[in-house]
Amino acid sequence: MTQLGPVAWPPAPIRTERLVLREPEARDRAAVIELLASPEVGTYLGGPRTRDELESEMPGVPSRRPGLFIVDLDGVMIGQITLTRETGHLRQAAGKAELGYLFLPEAWGGGYAAEACGAALDWFARALPGEPVVLATQTANVRSMRLAAKLGFIEVERYEAYGAEQWFGMWSPVTPVD
Repeated sequence: MTQLGPVAWPPAPIRTERLVLREPEARDRAAVIELLASPEVGTYLGGPRTRDELESEMPGVPSRRPGLFIVDLDGVMIGQITLTRETGHLRQAAGKAELGYLFLPEAWGGGYAAEACGAALDWFARALPGEPVVLATQTANVRSMRLAAKLGFIEVERYEAYGAEQWFGMWSPVTPVD
């Protein structure tokens, strides 16, 4: 897996108490379109994309790329998590792994994002021991700021971009105990 390093992809599904983190499947297509077209989800991401655009561009199976996990609750996609190498849009993060997450609005407030992101970070710490992970979000995105703190991200800096104040944080793994 070139995006993150010498890790076999995809990993076995990651199971938590309530969720499964897995590769995208054809059955996820409608939920991925709903996620990317959601005005609520797009609020801090430059706005939603149109359903027509997404329908015409998305393949039958949503993108299966290294670092992308579908978050599955009882066999239904409720969100997605990405762990990818930051390509340089953030000078201080270039080359580091970056955590991203999007969840359907009906999944907000149930602790699913914290559970899923925590499991993804645990997997990452085992796969690439000692490597930090970065995260950027708008400071106006209160839910995302709370999640970053809950996951253990420490603020590195704040800056202006895309017409809003942005928050940049870093997470350093603790050596996992097996």
